[in-house]
Amino acid sequence: MLKKMVHDVTFDFPDLNINPEGDLLLIDKPYKCTSFDVVGKIRRQVQRAANKKVKVGHAGTLDPLATGLLIICVGKMTKSVDQIQAQDKTYIGTFTLGATTPSYDLEKPIDAVFPYNHITLDDAERAAKSFIGEIEQIPPVFSAVKFQGQRSYEIARRGENAQLEAKNITIYDFKITRFELPEIDFLIQCSKGTYIRAIARDFGFTLKSGAYLSALKRTNIGCFNVNDAIKPIIIENQ
Repeated sequence: MLKKMVHDVTFDFPDLNINPEGDLLLIDKPYKCTSFDVVGKIRRQVQRAANKKVKVGHAGTLDPLATGLLIICVGKMTKSVDQIQAQDKTYIGTFTLGATTPSYDLEKPIDAVFPYNHITLDDAERAAKSFIGEIEQIPPVFSAVKFQGQRSYEIARRGENAQLEAKNITIYDFKITRFELPEIDFLIQCSKGTYIRAIARDFGFTLKSGAYLSALKRTNIGCFNVNDAIKPIIIENQ
């Protein structure tokens, strides 16, 4: 069994029948678990069963506060990591309007508040449509993007500012699926390298307010769907 303690919640994955020579696993990553946690647990399990070192990697990082589809490549399938990562991705989630955080999500506390009652559904839908197409996006400072040989989040955690360059990404679809201010639910289909947290930042700015990402789930990577993924068993501690 794969086990991971997350504050007062333990989650288990069922026993996995993994081919150490080459396998592809679809995992529904739990909340507050890192992508590397899942990789490490699976690597130890498959190496213990095979009694040898086995390559294990993931095709596309999910932030700890995000859930959903995480693809794990084992053995010779690790050669497919780049190919899988390059595929389009689909996310669903929630933006909370009227406030911002330094990380653009719930990892950091709110640092500023803004009015949001002026925002209408039409405003939100027009703003969403303005993101569709090829756009430039500045990655979050709390990210793994490298700046002068260091991870940006390492610089940000020292209280310093990494001047990250904008990158070209493509938004194929951006729908508003629920409008109940201050919350707005969305569906976004996008290219590799898109930071949904950064879209939250820019979405709030477009609406003359602030916004942060308060929930996120990846549902698809190319033709792979989270509905086909191995789901964890969540055990509440007493």
